Amino acid sequence: MTLPGKPGLHIRAAAPDDAALIHGLILEIADYEKLRHEVVATVDLVREALFPQHGLATAHALVGEIDGVPQGYALYFFNFSTFMGRPGLYLEDVFVRPASRGRGLGKALLIALAEIAKHRNCARMEWSVLDWNTPAIEFYTSLGARPMDGWTVFRLEEAGLRTLADQAGGGDKESAKF
Repeated sequence: MTLPGKPGLHIRAAAPDDAALIHGLILEIADYEKLRHEVVATVDLVREALFPQHGLATAHALVGEIDGVPQGYALYFFNFSTFMGRPGLYLEDVFVRPASRGRGLGKALLIALAEIAKHRNCARMEWSVLDWNTPAIEFYTSLGARPMDGWTVFRLEEAGLRTLADQAGGGDKESAKF
């Protein structure tokens, strides 16, 4: 996708050969968010999530280019709203390299995601932003997004997930087949 009036900006679906690029951009966003120490993803894990050899992808990605050079990405997946009775698009990451900000690439990535959501009949598009990231919050607000007051994000991480799952009994693969 190329935006009218924005020569040089191009958004494309990620391809299997982009796994290392996307992994590198994940490391860059982690550095920006001061969370690099939490990254355990590898190129192989990214490749398998986006382009599995068997089964369906668990996530999807777009690559944003300026003059043919990748400068950002968006990684997303689909969820479902029981209240709306329709799917939603959850934006896990959107990132533009600092030197390329202000040229419209972030907005172009969000426009492309909105197009995908519209095409897939999604009721909404959601994402999280760190409380201290004022530039991102102002940018999202300028696009018409609004913060969700009254909601708190909860997370069950790997150890807690295992502990909870182990309460199923057996602990074998048979008990997890639904």
